[in-house]
Amino acid sequence: MFTHVKPTVRHIAPDELNGRLLVKVVYVVLEPQYQSALSAAIRSINASNPQVAIEVNGYLIEELRDASNYESFKQDVAEANVFIASLIFIEDLADKVVEAVQPVRDSLDVAVCFPSMPQVMRLNKMGRFSMAQLGQSKSMIASFMKKRKEKSGAGFQDAMLKLLRTLPTVLKYLPVEKAQDARNFMLSFQYWLGGSPENLENFLLMLADRYVLADKQIDGAPQIDSLAYEEPVTYPDMGIWHPVAPTMFEDIKEYLNWYNSRRDIADDLKDPLAPTIGLVLQRTHLVTGDEAHYVAMVQEFEYLGAKVIPVFAGGLDFSKPVDAYFFDPVDKTKTIVDAVVSLTGFALVGGPARQDHPKAIETLKRLNRPYMVALPLVFQTTEEWEDSDLGLHPIQVALQMAIPELDGAIEPIVLSGRDGLTGRAISLQDRIESITQRAMKWASLRRKPKVDKKLAITIFSFPPDKGNVGTAAYLDVFGSIYRVMAALKQNGYDVQDLPESPEALLQEVIHDAQAQYHSPELNVAYRMPVREYQALTPYAERLEDNWGPPPGHLNTDGENMLVYGKAFGNVFIGVQPTFGYEGDPMRLLFSRSASPHHGFAAYYTFLNKIWGADAVLHFGTHGSLEFMPGKQMGMSGTCYPDNLIGSIPNLYYYAANNPSEATIAKRRGYAETISYLTPPAENAGLYKGLKELSELIGSYQGNKESGRAVQIVNAIVETARVCNLDKDVTLPEGDAGDLSAEERDGLVGKIYIKLMEIESRLLPCGLHVVGKPPSAEERSPPWSISLVWIARKTASRACNGSSRRAWGEISRRFTETAIAATSLMCNSSTTSTRVCALPWRPWCTSRSTPRGGSLWCRG
Repeated sequence: MFTHVKPTVRHIAPDELNGRLLVKVVYVVLEPQYQSALSAAIRSINASNPQVAIEVNGYLIEELRDASNYESFKQDVAEANVFIASLIFIEDLADKVVEAVQPVRDSLDVAVCFPSMPQVMRLNKMGRFSMAQLGQSKSMIASFMKKRKEKSGAGFQDAMLKLLRTLPTVLKYLPVEKAQDARNFMLSFQYWLGGSPENLENFLLMLADRYVLADKQIDGAPQIDSLAYEEPVTYPDMGIWHPVAPTMFEDIKEYLNWYNSRRDIADDLKDPLAPTIGLVLQRTHLVTGDEAHYVAMVQEFEYLGAKVIPVFAGGLDFSKPVDAYFFDPVDKTKTIVDAVVSLTGFALVGGPARQDHPKAIETLKRLNRPYMVALPLVFQTTEEWEDSDLGLHPIQVALQMAIPELDGAIEPIVLSGRDGLTGRAISLQDRIESITQRAMKWASLRRKPKVDKKLAITIFSFPPDKGNVGTAAYLDVFGSIYRVMAALKQNGYDVQDLPESPEALLQEVIHDAQAQYHSPELNVAYRMPVREYQALTPYAERLEDNWGPPPGHLNTDGENMLVYGKAFGNVFIGVQPTFGYEGDPMRLLFSRSASPHHGFAAYYTFLNKIWGADAVLHFGTHGSLEFMPGKQMGMSGTCYPDNLIGSIPNLYYYAANNPSEATIAKRRGYAETISYLTPPAENAGLYKGLKELSELIGSYQGNKESGRAVQIVNAIVETARVCNLDKDVTLPEGDAGDLSAEERDGLVGKIYIKLMEIESRLLPCGLHVVGKPPSAEERSPPWSISLVWIARKTASRACNGSSRRAWGEISRRFTETAIAATSLMCNSSTTSTRVCALPWRPWCTSRSTPRGGSLWCRG
């Protein structure tokens, strides 16, 4: 399904050797941005170096899942002089790399593995320098590094980078060969982190000079002199980058001074009140020259009127540049950005293998700004993503969507594609426009006066009927909306003509009390002419394949598109249209040709383009916007959830007990979910025939040794049939007298267990109202619920053998559980009498409590 690009596109060989030594290189990396820089470096060597030429075969780690690619990889490694690996953090693929390289490691001239899983790091081989004992060594150095890592947490990598800058200089003066090999490894890391074609060219020449040429001199042939190469060019580990800036800045004041001196931008961008967007970038894209998508993002924000502060970090702790550059240099408590967009695709602190979410959350709390994480395609090409119904590669969903969400990241929109031939990032202009417009909307919410902000509250109506307007799982929708609107009005928002009660608010929206059940007509807030609809809805033409030309037959009066709802000042309560396939709702999810109808599209066009909502609040679990056709993850410009929500910030009340569908709303509808409590639950209890059945079972317990036992069991079986329990418990067809006493006990025990399951089933008490805390009674712990569950499990285990001892076991366990529970429920530890109000009353027997009290069965 993914990674159809063959690694042969990364095979480079010299046209002619002309007597030069051929060095064969194989590399495998996580991210593609090094591909173009490595290719440029190798072509430069092959074109100009008189002593060596390089043949390279490159792989992206995900390509090794393909069997043919993996076989090619093993063959290439077996013939190689140099092996290079970086960021191999996917464990099953790390094992495949080790399986291919380990058998031929000794025949390699050099193997260089940059931060990866431990098993991959053990493949390192540079002369006498090796990491084969990594994780096993008891040396003082290993102990020191382990303690440093445990102490430093997420800052460990930064400490390593500092060590990296200084250690090669020190080791250079040590005569010991092993120390020189260690220096060469650290030097290699510097070349690699530098990432530019020039650095990578010198990196390859250094490896060839130190570890390949020494063993490859041919007797009788001209001896090759030492290769000439430069020391690595270093770049700041952390700083501020701008595509038109003459240098990278390491001080926010210097950057802002330069920004305000620019002549290529309007004076509005230099205004201190201009919206400011913080961008978080990956340093590797900058140093390798693979920054086209970053340039496009900066240009688009500036075109929309925003000042941009693009920061980067050399490691994977992006909280450091956020702390350093997104706060006022004088007052560190004052944030100078209005929104932050991370273009790394990673967590704020940490990479694929390890994250430090507490540190990230601490930074983001202090920042207190919307934090969006846009996604560069990594494991698939642009064409693969565009053609896929699934959308993002599953590994990318895990690494670059789910993990950033743990920090609090929102709106995972694809930022850039990838060219299969060069590996370079490709700017996806429509996606960049979507990200920038949504970020600007979030930024404007901070700056816009409350009285001018316009909020659209969207409620649902499913199934489509007047009586179902404003339904949501476990939520009193209009009661909650009423409280929210009252709070908005009190906080300075323009809320006009608020009715006197939730019921009156409901009638305002549905227009007529009598029409609640007998009329399909809701209050019409806006009539949108077809011409206006077509002009403002770019994707309207695509809907005609399913619904014909507008206005269609849903949400229309035959001439206009109808938007149902009512405005109360700057707060609009709108009814989300039905999704059109009421007879086959799953068609929206599974049919590639399905689409929203014209009325559905017109509703969101109204919110975006006509009402001009600053934010939309989807009220309750749940609507159908997020379930509209499109990719499962990583929406494109042809996916209907993306088309419909447009640039409006989307807030969504979602039941706390439904995180799975809330995640769909977050990822497909760009929703920021606000969880609401489900109402307190209580036992369903027994009623009618079930209650009679419970009494018969209680009667059997007291008379099972008498002559009435068979008669009672017959009555139990017949009542169980009337209650349809024969669908859950196998009931005998004949007379209970044909059963042995043990079989009768087992049968009644199984019926009773099923009865307890029904009785203890949880039902919600009423509906939750947003902003209204539960009462003291509702907050009290439902002891009987927990106890019934424990007792049911005990009875189930006891009755599996259908033995006479089952009832004794049930009675004993029930009584012990009841004693413990009633002891817990007593308000005073000195109380000597416990009262049992538990649902298994027939089985309670008088028994001394651990404190000497007696247990009384109520009833």
